[in-house]
Amino acid sequence: MLRKTLYVLCYFVGLLVNAQQEFHVFPKDDANSPGTSLGNGSLAQPWDLQTALSQTTDIVNSGDTIWIHEGVYTGKFATSLQSLEPNQYITVSGFNDDKVILNGNVKSPKKSVLEIKSQQVIFQNFEVTFLGEYARHVKDKGFIRADGINHMSGQDCKFINLIIHNNPGSGFGSWKHTGGTQIYGCKIYNNGFFSEVRGRGAGIYVQNLSDKTRVIKNNIIFNNYYMGIEVWSASTKATSSYVKNMLLENNTVFNNGSSGGYYKNNIIVATDDTNGINRATNIKLINNILFHNIDVAKSAKGDAGSLTLGINKKAPLLDVVVTDNIIIGGNNALRFDNAENTVFKHNTIYGGYVHFYEHGLSNVETLDFNNNAYFSKNNRNFRVINKRDYTMADWKSSLSIDANSTWQNIKSFEMKSILNISKNEFAQNEYRVSLFQKEGKPVIVDFSEYHLKTGTTFKIYDVENPKIVLKSGVLQNNGNIVFPMNNLNFEKPLHNTKAQKTVSNFGVFIVEFEHSIPSEISTDQKDNALKRFFKWLGF
Repeated sequence: MLRKTLYVLCYFVGLLVNAQQEFHVFPKDDANSPGTSLGNGSLAQPWDLQTALSQTTDIVNSGDTIWIHEGVYTGKFATSLQSLEPNQYITVSGFNDDKVILNGNVKSPKKSVLEIKSQQVIFQNFEVTFLGEYARHVKDKGFIRADGINHMSGQDCKFINLIIHNNPGSGFGSWKHTGGTQIYGCKIYNNGFFSEVRGRGAGIYVQNLSDKTRVIKNNIIFNNYYMGIEVWSASTKATSSYVKNMLLENNTVFNNGSSGGYYKNNIIVATDDTNGINRATNIKLINNILFHNIDVAKSAKGDAGSLTLGINKKAPLLDVVVTDNIIIGGNNALRFDNAENTVFKHNTIYGGYVHFYEHGLSNVETLDFNNNAYFSKNNRNFRVINKRDYTMADWKSSLSIDANSTWQNIKSFEMKSILNISKNEFAQNEYRVSLFQKEGKPVIVDFSEYHLKTGTTFKIYDVENPKIVLKSGVLQNNGNIVFPMNNLNFEKPLHNTKAQKTVSNFGVFIVEFEHSIPSEISTDQKDNALKRFFKWLGF
């Protein structure tokens, strides 16, 4: 009896120390520890990836972690992992700093590299892509469309620090039955293919039927063949509202559509529902940077829409908030169709015109526009399609909106060089830096407010050229780092002849400093360990 009690106490202490069960995954062809379907998920007998992702709740449940070890995992995968404890998660993550790649370039009837029907699961720290040669045009022999991630069902999942790129379809689809989803810190680029008429495939295509808010935050989304983020439904005969309750915050979204030959919306918020039931509702766009390749010293050119809000007069936007965003594009950088109770404040807009439709101003008394800075090539900046072009003064007086907003010719366009510095909440050594310098000169960035130690080493990567260290060095006592805007070491990674590298007046960089010390086990994890322990005892 005493021995059994000691065993129980040792198990209890082990739970507190480890705070969760940990399982391990290795590639099937790993030389030392091949993963198999016959393993038990231990380091000695690891699983292959599909086996790990297929586990039921009696094996993998709340608080557990599935570690994916370094290697290329070739195949198309599906998971329905479920965490049943409220506010507790299963984590599926690359192990430490291991480079983990899910390679979907195989013959398979599955339509995505990773299909997810999961609840309360965190997916983080791995790549989802196609490696090697594959078709990217519908007319090419052997072409098969395949998205990167399709989140089909299951609420309250988190997608953190994933790299989703070069998939011959959309990068990420998160559909209406996946409320409460968070997409944070992901790099989503070069996804898509050519149809017979245009580029297709968005960075993120997202819907939401739930009353829970979906959060898309701190991501970098660029160079996808069609649009950047589609908050959207193409259904014309909706019977419910499922494009609603979303927060898009602090994302940098640029040059989407260029891979397909024409710049397309970096973000669109709309539906095409002719029933007027599925209206884009309660959508917030806060502090995002939307950019298309523009030589701002010359002129806005081409269509190059950067932000479109609504396209259908029968389904006007409702309760949409757009604040503190930078919106840079061509002639049609900013487009409105129809909206009610829309807030549009403290935004900077560079383009040819701001486009409206006459029916879009039918509810002008519900529009709260103010403190925006507009730059355009024509002093009649506000265009009501097929009706009238307004000067800033006429716009204010006729419609009684934008009272404290300003207009200037694009030749006067200036903007602060440091657009954004964002510390990654889930990678303490990583910062995203978005810069603008009209003439492409180097930019000095001050990191002193982040209290990094003098002498800390760092590496800088251009997100469009991620395999090359653009610059490395040691942090000086003034905290300053000089960023070169013209990447002379650029090795052309562009994946088709129509894709374009960003001009040197704009750049998005990742700065990696020395690793910080890992934090201790969280209180939530310890609490979960207690619950699992007592459940193990039979309570």
